[in-house]
Amino acid sequence: MAVPKHSKSDGRKSTNTCCSTVTLVAFVALCLVGVWMMTSSSVVPLQNLDTTQKNDIITKSYDTEDSSGENTVNTATLDDSKPKQFEDNPGDLPDDATKGDSNVNSQQDNNNNNNNPKEDDETTNESEKETKQDEQENNEYGKESKYGVDSQLEKVESEGKNDKTDAPKTEVLPSGAESELLSETSVKNGSFSTQASESSKEKEGQKSVKPENNKGYNWKLCNVTAGPDYIPCLDNLQAIRSLRTTKHYEHRERHCPENPPTCLVPLPEGYQRPIKWPTSREKIWYHNVPHTKLAVLKGHQNWVKVDGEYLTFPGGGTQFKHGALHYIDFIQENVPEIAWGKRSRVVLDVGCGVASFGGFLFDRDVLAMSLAPKDEHEAQVQFALERGIPAISAVMGTQRLTFPARVFDVVHCARCRVPWHIEGGKLLLELNRLLRPGGYFVWSATPIYQKNPEDVGIWDAMKKLTKSMCWEVQAVGKDKVNKVGVAVYRKPMSNECYEGRQQNEPPMCNESDDPNAAWKVPLQTCMHKVPVAAQVRGSQWPEQWPSRVEKVPYWLLSSQVGVYGKPAPDDFSADFEHWKRVVNKSYKSGLGIDWSTVRNVMDMRAIYGGFAAALKDMNIWVMNIVSVDSPDTLPIIYERGLFGIYHDWCESFSTYPRSYDLLHADHLFSKIKNKCNMTALVAEVDRILRPEGKLIIRDTVDITNEVENMARSMNWEVRLTYSKDKEGLLCVQKSMWRPTELETIPYAIA
Repeated sequence: MAVPKHSKSDGRKSTNTCCSTVTLVAFVALCLVGVWMMTSSSVVPLQNLDTTQKNDIITKSYDTEDSSGENTVNTATLDDSKPKQFEDNPGDLPDDATKGDSNVNSQQDNNNNNNNPKEDDETTNESEKETKQDEQENNEYGKESKYGVDSQLEKVESEGKNDKTDAPKTEVLPSGAESELLSETSVKNGSFSTQASESSKEKEGQKSVKPENNKGYNWKLCNVTAGPDYIPCLDNLQAIRSLRTTKHYEHRERHCPENPPTCLVPLPEGYQRPIKWPTSREKIWYHNVPHTKLAVLKGHQNWVKVDGEYLTFPGGGTQFKHGALHYIDFIQENVPEIAWGKRSRVVLDVGCGVASFGGFLFDRDVLAMSLAPKDEHEAQVQFALERGIPAISAVMGTQRLTFPARVFDVVHCARCRVPWHIEGGKLLLELNRLLRPGGYFVWSATPIYQKNPEDVGIWDAMKKLTKSMCWEVQAVGKDKVNKVGVAVYRKPMSNECYEGRQQNEPPMCNESDDPNAAWKVPLQTCMHKVPVAAQVRGSQWPEQWPSRVEKVPYWLLSSQVGVYGKPAPDDFSADFEHWKRVVNKSYKSGLGIDWSTVRNVMDMRAIYGGFAAALKDMNIWVMNIVSVDSPDTLPIIYERGLFGIYHDWCESFSTYPRSYDLLHADHLFSKIKNKCNMTALVAEVDRILRPEGKLIIRDTVDITNEVENMARSMNWEVRLTYSKDKEGLLCVQKSMWRPTELETIPYAIA
């Protein structure tokens, strides 16, 4: 083999090159080892990465547009070293306190957070950017920041991380006996019957719907003639067209579709966050309720007026043009025994108009249920609700109003256009059913003070009818300021007058007739006897307000079994203590709710009214709903000086869209799931809840998970998810998002 040229010198050069290469490799290896040693402590296990992603989602749901750059609430929910935030007892959170996370992962995350503050800041900043981007896409309210976590929540979070010894300031789920109280495993109805059994015509429940995953929800926008004001059971135009007669206002009654809608109601163009109470009593945004017909028809009576971008309410009415407060005080001057806010607490205002009477009764510590039909007086109930005044859409037609018997302290009618005197006084006899023995009927109408032939005839007929009903005239006076007359009648507290009548007209109802049966029960032209036994409801007047809200009703006996299985008085007291604890230790400070923005509240499944009673000192009102197939505890709620109504959640509620700031559902969805369409119920919740309104659900974990998925599919903000012992708590906030695809509802098209 030939030897290459310059073999000696090349061999020397090769040896030097080899040494240099070895040195370089060794140096690089040492560098790699050093880098590996420096970075090994920062490696995050794959399991923790998954947890971090979940934490980012929860953190995002709490962020606000004006965040300061530090997102701490998520840490409060997951950090084992902070028991104060969302647990019942001192110590570590339970394994299922946050969905899908384990204590081990939480501890690893905390260690990683302590070791890597830069990574924490990057994750937080990224989360905040995503939150702000989502809020800009979904929130059209302008520059005002969204409701954020309240100061108390921030205060708790700012405390020391390792302070495990302090008792928790906020609690989410009850513990011990109170947990058993909520389970209702020991007894279903106790000694209480249900509206379903009391009212034979209760509608059969819809078939149950299997749970769907998040991808299965395809929300559409309701295409209906009523547009943004759609009320499914009152806008069933197909059913209304098929009525044989409308003589008794049948077309204003409920006609619910067989299958409730699952579409979402559109928003009015230009809708914005409602004005806060009490300013809302005087003015509301025009674009939220863009109707001016009443301003044209009733502006001269100071019902409502148009003032630029506002609709204003001077506080007047047909019978009190110069203000409701003067009118309210005039009534008490004529009948001092009415004693607003003490003896008289719960009022039914029939034909309420825009509900200024009920709105100003709040100044006298009186709660009024304002009632009016959805008729040619365009949006009168919608005006009331937008103002922050309790109201429902209903009519006195062919069926009983959905209230129990003997519950209202006062019934009021000011030019309510109800023909009380016709057909044997059938409609006035319905008021007699609702009026508490010893209660007052206040009637302000032209027949009292005008002398034309028609009014004189009506006045004579009313005098004859009320006398035959044994109502005593307390006063007939004329308000010189408003130039109207007012007549006040009092229902008897005994049967002595009934038994002494020469003619049995109107007749007494049969003993078998249940006066409390109110769900789809036809009106009857008869009167029920007044209870006289000492331990029967209606035989005594309730305690004066406010003591009546806490006092066990005299007619709840220890021999009766309560809803939760205890003797009824103990059941009542335990329920009240439970809700006081939940409201004060959890709801007021643990959910990030700005309660100054909350006015209209609904308890979708009230039992004894404990939730509403616990909120009585706040500047809000609560509509308590007792389901027709639940224990009939609504009379107890009224006895406490609160109010409510019967309802079947397989049907739409008789209120306008965007009526309530907060809905509370305690184990409602699990009851409904096996009975009717849960998707339709969620669509109904979306309909009656205002944008930025809150939904609080306490139910099984399976239910809260399912509702959470549905809420996310509507782009709602999930503010809190919590679980313990298979019980869950969910708080979500409705967004401004509306789908673009339309769904035409044939029966709601004119």
